[in-house]
Amino acid sequence: MTDSVNGKAAPASLLHPGDAFPALTLSLPGGDELRLPDALAGGFGVVLFYRGSWCPYCNAQLRAFQRSLDKLAELDVKVVAVSVDDEATTKELIAKHGLTFPVGHSADAAAFAAATGAFVHTDPVYLDSTGFVLGPDGRVIVSVYSSGAIGRLVPEDVAGMIRYIREHAAG
Repeated sequence: MTDSVNGKAAPASLLHPGDAFPALTLSLPGGDELRLPDALAGGFGVVLFYRGSWCPYCNAQLRAFQRSLDKLAELDVKVVAVSVDDEATTKELIAKHGLTFPVGHSADAAAFAAATGAFVHTDPVYLDSTGFVLGPDGRVIVSVYSSGAIGRLVPEDVAGMIRYIREHAAG
């Protein structure tokens, strides 16, 4: 179903804390694939759906996570991102920002939305910004859904939340 006012496809069920993250396969530049949540198992994971390389807010978010990778790695956090952009555009984005975490391309917006509840813009087709923090067991700790350009996970919040979880799990 599409909302004729804003060109958004109605989302499927949203993922809530405690839900198992669905099995998704990301196509990576160069022909490799990454299977979620399996690729993040054993540690915490951040999964970012970004609108596309053309989105300045998405570029800022990806750069922020790249700058924070060392701090996140100390907390055993892995980051992955994906969009509907084609492989060539994704390669350019990776090179432009020096991204070293996996960035998937050519996502099927309808399939990813059906699996996760992400909002989809329908003309042109892309996934709106959506972020998930996963626990070591592949279950959702937090989900952040945006229906537009703003409203997204930031690395400082992810790090703070994981520190809090670890401190309270130990006590």
